[in-house]
Amino acid sequence: MEAVVVFRIDRRSGVATYLQIVRQVEQALRMGALEVGDRLPTAAQVAADTKVNPNTTLKAYRELERAGLAEVRQGAGTFVTRSLAPERTASESPLRAQLAEWLNEARSQGLGGQDVLALFESVHAAVYPGGTDG
Repeated sequence: MEAVVVFRIDRRSGVATYLQIVRQVEQALRMGALEVGDRLPTAAQVAADTKVNPNTTLKAYRELERAGLAEVRQGAGTFVTRSLAPERTASESPLRAQLAEWLNEARSQGLGGQDVLALFESVHAAVYPGGTDG
């Protein structure tokens, strides 16, 4: 099955483009948007959608393969081999419920979507300095 993944590249983020692709795939795996067996878009498709060099996508896919999250099948494409989703579904997660509650509160206080993203990124950077998972 071919997964629908829409990559968003932020050229001002200071994060290498290939790492942005890797992180977006990892996030899709955590959220259950990508599942084992799903086919990732081709490097040419990603290049056309994001205006990045196809080699950048290939570098990201090699990194995913190295991490054991995807495999390249010659002539067939790149496929997800492992999920990062928690055992319970994302919709059942207490953290998801708390986040939805928080977002509703932020909206009721007049924060727009971009304001919320900026606030999240600021707090995320403080909790995960350097973008690390540790």
